[in-house]
Amino acid sequence: MRLGVNVPNFGPGTDAGMLRSWAQTVEGLGYDLLMVSDHVAVTPDVAEKYPAPFYEPFTTLSWLAGVTRRVRLGTTVLIVPYRHPLLVARMAANLSRLSGERLVLGVGVGWARQEFEALGVPFGRRGALTDEYLRTVREAWADEADYGSRRIPIWVGGNSDAGLRRSVRLGDGWHPLRITLPWLRGAVERLAGIAAEEGRPVPALVPRIALRVTPTPVVDDGRLLGEGTIEQIRDDLEQLRLLGSDTVVLDPFNGDPQETRHPEQAWQALAAVATVAGSGDLDLTGTST
Repeated sequence: MRLGVNVPNFGPGTDAGMLRSWAQTVEGLGYDLLMVSDHVAVTPDVAEKYPAPFYEPFTTLSWLAGVTRRVRLGTTVLIVPYRHPLLVARMAANLSRLSGERLVLGVGVGWARQEFEALGVPFGRRGALTDEYLRTVREAWADEADYGSRRIPIWVGGNSDAGLRRSVRLGDGWHPLRITLPWLRGAVERLAGIAAEEGRPVPALVPRIALRVTPTPVVDDGRLLGEGTIEQIRDDLEQLRLLGSDTVVLDPFNGDPQETRHPEQAWQALAAVATVAGSGDLDLTGTST
């Protein structure tokens, strides 16, 4: 099982230098994957959670590809209806080839109604548009002479049953976001059932979980995966491995935009997890240590 990090590409403390520091920290700690989020118009509903400046993911990942060497690069998640699918196909393929085939394309339907209105995209059709556009992207990539033969993995986000079904039909992985362990166990069973109904393989389990290290255990019944002491987080990762997770993405942003000015606490938490993961106490590779 591999570990990744969701890097904030927004907020008052974010600029080119900060993004470079994040990328080099994530790669230097040994993480496998660095991911960023997607918004195009910072409308009031977006700004409430992800304030400006907001760095668009394809251009941001292109910049980070040049200052890293090994770490994979991805989106968590690209809002599919915001862009023409042939533009997405082209940008993703170009970024993948220019970065040494390091791209993971995480995708979703979106939630910010005001942003959809600003872009002239019908909010009520976002699910249908996502399905249509993903099919178009895959059809474009079938032209190997133009787009290359290396396959870009598509991780489909969404915690609803519609998201599970979309991941089975159109994705290589299912990418649920900020979840509890009991909920995930039930959802994994539903995912397998949907795959059986569709006659398709079960997509890889590639969740994005919280990362909030606390000095004492979190005992709330609604505790998110990744919240609590380092021992609780270590156990969460082990439980995810036992559920069959291929990759787990850690999200150290806890909602306060001022965190983007002072990432040191997040980096310390990531270092602590990296130490635990590499200590031999946790089998992250799927083989005995």
